[in-house]
Amino acid sequence: MERFIRFCVCCAAAFMAVSIALVVLYRFVPVRLTPLMVMRKAEAFGRGERLTLRHDWVPLERISPDMISAVVESEDAHYYEHGGFSCEDMIDAFYRNRRAGYIVAGGSTISQQTSKNVFCTPARTYVRKLVEAYYTMLIELLWGKDRILEVYLNVIELGDGVFGVESAAQEYFSTSAQQLSPGQSASLTGIIPCPRCYTDWLYGME
Repeated sequence: MERFIRFCVCCAAAFMAVSIALVVLYRFVPVRLTPLMVMRKAEAFGRGERLTLRHDWVPLERISPDMISAVVESEDAHYYEHGGFSCEDMIDAFYRNRRAGYIVAGGSTISQQTSKNVFCTPARTYVRKLVEAYYTMLIELLWGKDRILEVYLNVIELGDGVFGVESAAQEYFSTSAQQLSPGQSASLTGIIPCPRCYTDWLYGME
């Protein structure tokens, strides 16, 4: 039993060391690949298809303020007020889901969504939620709000094989993330909840 406990402690210590090192690394370097990107490639391969990932990283200062505002207002209105978790949003989501009879809102903050996108899979399990919460606390502590938002806007899925607002701006509007108009920003923000469901109508909207 003592040997098993030591083994568990060593595994936990190793996980914490690796995870902290990874978070510190991503504080300074772009996130080029996420678990979701790998999953999308694997899904396409399983269907006998070839999926080309479109993912161009840009710093926060090269993303339209309209896009930033639209995402914050739509996804996490209290983003700059909470420490990674919003009890108000989670309670609101609980009652909205209860009234609807099914899940219509998740209550996750931008920080939580960033943690899920960068460090976890989309699996709907309690283990994933615990890991997500752990990484959320780490990035809030080690990254800060601007870096979290920068990473989020660069890794979110915005279409079939399209990741990040720069790639989405080029794909749908033939422009850059920096030049996105208020209307274009609102359109991109609107597809975040289901990026592979609502993208057809975006093509050709320039």
